[in-house]
Amino acid sequence: MASVDVRRAGADDAGALAALRARWSEGEEPGFEARMAEWLQAEGERRTTWLATVDDEPVGMASVFEYRRMPRPGRAASHWGYLSNMFVLEPFRNRGVGAALLDAVIAAADERGYARLVLSPSERAVPFYRRAGFIVPDEAAGNDRLLVRQAPSRNDG
Repeated sequence: MASVDVRRAGADDAGALAALRARWSEGEEPGFEARMAEWLQAEGERRTTWLATVDDEPVGMASVFEYRRMPRPGRAASHWGYLSNMFVLEPFRNRGVGAALLDAVIAAADERGYARLVLSPSERAVPFYRRAGFIVPDEAAGNDRLLVRQAPSRNDG
């Protein structure tokens, strides 16, 4: 397989993201590209979306929404990311595309100083995220779908 290119998606990528989202959802809708572009714009600076391509063909995507904690006296500002909408087209799975997307997301989370990165993966994807250092915060409580990657030695406020 050719090398995977992962980059932050921009407004011009709304069509590619809409096509991937439609494939993921197994649905079609006239005008969905415009609806996707409108949604991305409304999400603003707190949503970052990545696009993975192979030979300039869009094959995967991931998205992170930044949550900002309400300030507390005597504590530094804190924020964390929620990873969602990670999807790779079936023919490109298990070929490094998902890992490349996740590497980009984790690098951005570290660069931004997120206290944690949280996601709620499908059961099939749990081993993938565990290999990347995500943990189930309280397995004893039966919360088996929420995974967390703590930032190294940061106060999560």
